[in-house]
Amino acid sequence: MEIRVKLKYLKMSSKKLRLVAGLIRGVQVDIALNQLKFANKKAAEPLAKLLKSGIATAENDFTLDKHNLLVKEIRVDEAGMLKRWTPKAHGSATPIRKRLSHITIVLGELAASGITAAKKKEVEAPISLEEMVKEGEKSAKSDKSDKKDIKKDSAGTDLKNQGASKKGFVNKMFQRKSGNG
Repeated sequence: MEIRVKLKYLKMSSKKLRLVAGLIRGVQVDIALNQLKFANKKAAEPLAKLLKSGIATAENDFTLDKHNLLVKEIRVDEAGMLKRWTPKAHGSATPIRKRLSHITIVLGELAASGITAAKKKEVEAPISLEEMVKEGEKSAKSDKSDKKDIKKDSAGTDLKNQGASKKGFVNKMFQRKSGNG
């Protein structure tokens, strides 16, 4: 069983990542995490996060044991670059290339467990359009019954709508801003 995890467009050069990726290639997952934890490189953090993601995928989706996994393959590829410019002397400019990377980790098993497919996830049954319409009609009927309970003052106007003007919400808002209301 192979589990593939990918990280795309990481804002770090592939050259820096390959230095750390070489540490964990072909190593058990537990040992690889320890090596990344104590590696004194900035590239170790995204690699550790991606490796933990792969372990979680193996445990949750495929019900594999964490101690039975190893880093079968790790590949770091270039992913293009962001091109920027910095000013230099005499009005000239020099390009800055901020390189991006793609990382792919393939986790394999030390001893084959016989699992070949992901476990099936339970999905709720879809709601039909007819059921949604019926629910909407029920809520509309309950709204009508709520409108009957509106309190009125002695002049017969609704207390809820007392501040509303006949011109609508927009005019009310502009009156409030100008202080005329």
